[in-house]
Amino acid sequence: MKTLKIEQSTLDACVRESQGDRVLVTRDGRPVAIVVGLAGLDEDQLQLGASDKFWQLITARRGEPAMTREELEQMSSGSDPV
Repeated sequence: MKTLKIEQSTLDACVRESQGDRVLVTRDGRPVAIVVGLAGLDEDQLQLGASDKFWQLITARRGEPAMTREELEQMSSGSDPV
């Protein structure tokens, strides 16, 4: 993460720098904002990234047991799991 002082930077510089890495903006040495670049993301990605419901679903799914590749292949072929 790159740090830029608000007193010595412009919005354009913050946005430009944020396309490669997040930018922490400080005022008098204290954090006041983080600028995150969005270049290359589409509208669906932006909406999902900001959706509390989506992240709740992801968190719940991560708490479930994982499936092996073999189990997944058996399920997709219609065979009973071993």
